[in-house]
Amino acid sequence: MGQALRRELTAAAHTVGRAWAGPCRERDLAAQAVKAALAAWLAWAVAGWWLHAPVAFVAPWVAVVLVESTVYRSIAHGLQQLAAIAAGTILATAVALLLPGTMAAMAVVLPLAMLLGQWRRLGSQGIYAATGALFVLTNGAVSVATSAARLAEALFGAVVGIAVNALLRPPLYLRDSRAVLRDATEEAHDLLRAVAEGLTEGRWDAEEAAAWHERALRLHGLVEQARSTVAWSRESLRANLRRRAGRVPPPGKGYDDAILVLDYAAVHTAGVTRTVLEAATEGRAAPPPHPELARRYGEFLYRTAHALRLYSHSRFDDERGDELRAAVARLRTTLDTLRRDLVRSTTDDPDEVATYGALLAQAHRLAEQLVVPDA
Repeated sequence: MGQALRRELTAAAHTVGRAWAGPCRERDLAAQAVKAALAAWLAWAVAGWWLHAPVAFVAPWVAVVLVESTVYRSIAHGLQQLAAIAAGTILATAVALLLPGTMAAMAVVLPLAMLLGQWRRLGSQGIYAATGALFVLTNGAVSVATSAARLAEALFGAVVGIAVNALLRPPLYLRDSRAVLRDATEEAHDLLRAVAEGLTEGRWDAEEAAAWHERALRLHGLVEQARSTVAWSRESLRANLRRRAGRVPPPGKGYDDAILVLDYAAVHTAGVTRTVLEAATEGRAAPPPHPELARRYGEFLYRTAHALRLYSHSRFDDERGDELRAAVARLRTTLDTLRRDLVRSTTDDPDEVATYGALLAQAHRLAEQLVVPDA
């Protein structure tokens, strides 16, 4: 228990240190937390402290939840939330005025509000239909005036939350996109080099091949994370004043191209490691490749790892284009040599043919994806 607590405290200290040191994801999260608190404080200062509104608590409650991760999401969710709260409030008010007693009104209103919350146009905010209805039914005497004040407070809170999120350091996540892409590229590069070293030195076994294959499978998760982060970055630019000021370019085609190549690299690296694993496992029909062929294939993977890293850099740095062209040319030369060696070494053994054919097919597919960007 003590060690777990120390680890948690150490991790928290590192998080604070990163946020203090410079721009990072942790600093973005801290800024959003402060903005949410500020939005709630402003909403309460006006509605509760200054105006003494009858249901002032609604304003800070709505304001704090609408300081979303992107400005676009604040606006979209704000509209949906207001619609849900209005629907639940109006429904509960009408039923409560018609039926005697809170319990009877709840029995009628809550099932209808929960069904209304499933309406797809309300999205993830549909639950606020039931929440709005509960506020009406459990907060004393029901009246049209009180319900109207509640809707007005919700509208004011939404305006405060959206305004704070849009005007004070509106969130942008382009830095996160590049960081995640870089991490995925480096993992693909390191994995290909690890497999290349093992094949070249002839020291790989079933356990190491299994570790390579597990890393290749996890690589696909990193690529999916990169794809999600790029989509998040694009959303963060919508309705964002920092974008309109012209200070931040949108994530362009280079991001999509890099993700596409990484996706192919993850898929085909998993194919390579699976073939190597099958060849290294005892009792499998697939035989291990000849040491000389394994060395040649390792050389090909070395060049692929280098070209993959250059390809990712070239999407954001035009100066790396010439270096990438030279790397791709060397890669294709190595592939041609590998193809000739595999053809000369093929025997009549169908299992051996299957192993060499699988390795060569994955090599071709890896090389085909590394298209040199236009000059």
